[in-house]
Amino acid sequence: MSTLIFVVFVAVFLVTALLLTATRAGASKELKETLDRLDAVSITAKDVALDEAAIIKREELLSDIPWLDRLLRRIDFFGRVRLLLHQGNVGWTAGTLLFASLGCAALGGAATYVRTHVILLSLLMAVLAGAIPWLYVLRKRSSRFAAFEEMLPEALDLMVSALRAGHGLTAAMGIVGREMGDPIASEFRQCFEEQNFGLELRTAMLNLSERVPIQDVRIIVVAVLVQKESGGNLAEILEKVAMVIRERFRLKRQVRVHTAQGRLTGWVLACLPPAFGLGLYFARPDYIRALWTTPLGLKMLYTGIILTVIGVFVIRKIVRVRV
Repeated sequence: MSTLIFVVFVAVFLVTALLLTATRAGASKELKETLDRLDAVSITAKDVALDEAAIIKREELLSDIPWLDRLLRRIDFFGRVRLLLHQGNVGWTAGTLLFASLGCAALGGAATYVRTHVILLSLLMAVLAGAIPWLYVLRKRSSRFAAFEEMLPEALDLMVSALRAGHGLTAAMGIVGREMGDPIASEFRQCFEEQNFGLELRTAMLNLSERVPIQDVRIIVVAVLVQKESGGNLAEILEKVAMVIRERFRLKRQVRVHTAQGRLTGWVLACLPPAFGLGLYFARPDYIRALWTTPLGLKMLYTGIILTVIGVFVIRKIVRVRV
């Protein structure tokens, strides 16, 4: 019976993967030709037609599978997922993330059930395995935001120099998009292009703060919008903002040094129980099997998992100091 269930899970996963691959390979030839034409227009044309092409192209797909794309567009949640994928610069669609999550959940749940024959534990492992693609995207997002923050003071210095040389704010953002590297170049370049396509400065800056929702970007957006309404020396404002950001980085590094021991404790608490259980499983499988074959063992297992998760979150809350 367990072998049959395992085969069913694996078959579902393989069919899903094959369906995704086949549909992506044969996805709408007409759509591909349209996107190719829009790419050509974006590169070669600098006239009014560029505005229309850019607007069409920004309606990004939620999935390469046409029927799934139409289905996901009806759910607001996947619009936020698309933004999350853009922030992580993963290169996936929302449909790809959905399939990856379902595939990991199926494999994790099936493998656990084959070894333990405990439905509740298998469901728990399926949920944890299904979260792996999401955690990967969130990790990429955090890394990209950290790199963005590191480059932000230098970008502001470049904008200040451009403003003092006589360039406007939009042109200064375009210089950052051309001269600096990613991730900051791509975001400022998109903000520059949006203004060239006809969006107001306020809308373009708010879009930037939505794509990069970090505190320093919000400060810059507020400073620019307030200066636009009330006037003032924008170069001097941005120079002071850059100085504040550098001071925050210095203080943040000091905080990380002082909280290093607490963060290490959290990692030990999170990794030690699974590592110890895995070692016992290979060294004394009969000894540890009681955790999922007896009612008392299951209670102890679930209690241990819950307390470990609570402990990790408590330590994370203690050592996470906002600067």
